[in-house]
Amino acid sequence: MRTIDEYNFAGKRALVRVDFNVPLDAQYHITDDTRIRAAVPTIQKILNDGGSVILMSHLGRPKSGPEEKYSLVHLVPHLTEEFKANVRFAKDCIGEEAVQMAQQLQPGEILLLENVRFYKEEEKGDPAFAEQLARLGDVYVNDAFGTAHREHASTAVIARYFPNDKMMGYVMQAELDNATRVLDNAERPYTAIMGGAKISDKILIIERLMDKVDNLLIGGGMSYTFVKADGGQIGSSLVEEDKVELARRLIAMAKEKGVNLMIPVDSVIADEFSNDANVDVCLSHHIKPLWMGLDIGPEARDQYAAVIRNSKTILWNGPMGVFEMSNFSVGTEAIADAVVEATRRGAYSLIGGGDSAAAVNKFGYSDKVSYVSTGGGALLEYMEGKTLPGVAAIERDNY
Repeated sequence: MRTIDEYNFAGKRALVRVDFNVPLDAQYHITDDTRIRAAVPTIQKILNDGGSVILMSHLGRPKSGPEEKYSLVHLVPHLTEEFKANVRFAKDCIGEEAVQMAQQLQPGEILLLENVRFYKEEEKGDPAFAEQLARLGDVYVNDAFGTAHREHASTAVIARYFPNDKMMGYVMQAELDNATRVLDNAERPYTAIMGGAKISDKILIIERLMDKVDNLLIGGGMSYTFVKADGGQIGSSLVEEDKVELARRLIAMAKEKGVNLMIPVDSVIADEFSNDANVDVCLSHHIKPLWMGLDIGPEARDQYAAVIRNSKTILWNGPMGVFEMSNFSVGTEAIADAVVEATRRGAYSLIGGGDSAAAVNKFGYSDKVSYVSTGGGALLEYMEGKTLPGVAAIERDNY
C-alpha cells in the first residue's frame, strides 16, 4: 500500500478527508482543537511538497440540509492561525463553484469545503455524490480515523475514483499502528481499563481482550451491571438488566482464563444525578436504596492505581465516573494520574478516544501518555476485529 511519505505532492491538488468534528461554544469558538492539531502533519507534508490541499469534513449531526451551527466556516479563523496562511472557504462541498475554487488553488494554498453531511448522500455512501467530490482533487488522502468505521461517501466510496492515487494520512496510519501494538505486540503485564456507561458498547472488545490481558479493570456506569451480576445491591445505579447474565458470564470467563477482572470495591454515591446532590461513599455491593453510584471510591482508586503502576502495557477506554461533574471526576483523574505515572516509568499507554481522550485532555495529560486516539468508535471496532470501510477502501485495488 502506498504511504504518504512515498508520494510527492508537487503540483497536485490533494483532497484530504479530515475529522474536524470539533466542539464549538455558543459563539462558535473551538473549545478543543485536538482533532485539528492531529491532522496538521499530514496537511503540512502536502504543502511542503509543493501541493495544495482541499479539506473535507463533517461537523455535528445536521438533520436536513445546511444549519448555521454546523457550518465549517466557523473553523476558518482557527485554521488560518494554525497554518499562517489564507484558508479559502467553499460555501458548498460540490458543484461548479467548488470545482472552480479547487482548480484555481496554487501550490501551498488550502481550501476548506462546507460540511459534507449537509447532503444526505454522504452518510448513505452515494456513489454519484462521491464522484462529485472526487472531481475536486488529483489525489485522495484519508486522515479521518474517527469516521473510518462508516462507509460514507467521503470516507470510503470516494476511494474508488482514485485507484492509483489514494493513501492514508499520518493520523490514520498512527491509529492503526498503535492499535496493532496493544492487540498483537503488548508487553506484559497488560492492563485494560474499561469504563463508560454501558457494557453493551464494550462486549466484543472485552471478550477479545480476555485472551490478551492480565488485568481487566471495570469502572463507570457499566460497573454496576457487573456488581449486580456478582450479587450486589446497587440502589438506583445505572444497570442494563438484559446484560446482567452476560456480565456474570464474563466474570466466569475471566476466572477460567486467569484474568484479574476487578470491579470497584467501593463507590462514590449520590441521591440524585447532579453535582449538587448529597454525596457519600459505600461498598459497591451495598448501595442504599434510591442512591446511585457515580464514581469509583477511594479504595477502588488505590487498588486500580496499584495495578496500573505495575503494568507495561495499558489500554484505557471509558471514564470511571461522571467526570464532567467535579464531584464525580476524582476516580477518572486518579486513573489518569496512574497511567501517566506508569508511562513515565516506561509503560506503553493507549487512550481509546471518546470520553477517555476528553478526560486526558481535561486534566492536561495528553502529552504525558504514549498515544491518544482520535477515534473512539472506530478504534473499538478495529480492536473488536471488524473491517473498517475507510481503511479497506484505501488498501484494496491499489495499482
